[in-house]
Amino acid sequence: MRIHRIHSRQRLATSLEQAWDFFATSANLPAITPDWLNFQITSDVPPQLSEGLAISYTITPLLNVRVSWLTVIVSIDAPSVFVDEQRAGPYQLWHHRHEFEAVEGGVEARDIVHYALPFDPFSRPLHDLIVRRQLESIFGHRYGALAERFGSLDAATDGTPPPGAIVFSMI
Repeated sequence: MRIHRIHSRQRLATSLEQAWDFFATSANLPAITPDWLNFQITSDVPPQLSEGLAISYTITPLLNVRVSWLTVIVSIDAPSVFVDEQRAGPYQLWHHRHEFEAVEGGVEARDIVHYALPFDPFSRPLHDLIVRRQLESIFGHRYGALAERFGSLDAATDGTPPPGAIVFSMI
C-alpha cells in the first residue's frame, strides 16, 4: 500500500479558543469545503466534537457519483489537537490530525493527513491524474475560506496558499 501525506499550515488572525470552537463544530465543515464536492452531512451531529463521535456524509468527487463516507473522531486534546479517521469511504486509509498552536498575533492551524487509495498499485495513475489534484483543490479552497473568515497572518493576502503552505509527499 502506497501511503501519501498532506501537510498544510496556515496562520490565522484569531485566538486559539476561537479557532478551536470553529473547527470543533462539525456543522462548520461545509463552510470550508468547495461546492463542487457536494458535501452533505447525513448524520445527526452534536454541537461540538467528542471522542468516538461518528459523522457520516456524502461527497461527489467524480462524474456525479455520490460516495458515502464515515469518519470517527478518535482522539481530542482540546484546544490543541483532534484526530479523525475514515471508517468507510473512498480511501484504503485516511488519518487526519488537526493541530492548533497559539502564535504571535493569532493561531497556526496545521493539518497532517495520511491516506492511501484502494487497489494499489492499480490506483496509482488515478492518484496522479485526479485524486492529488482534487485534494490540492480542496485544501486550497479551505485555506482561502479560513483566511476570509478569520484573516491571515501569512504573506499572501488574496487567500491563496503561499508556496510551502500545502505539501504533498509519499512516506
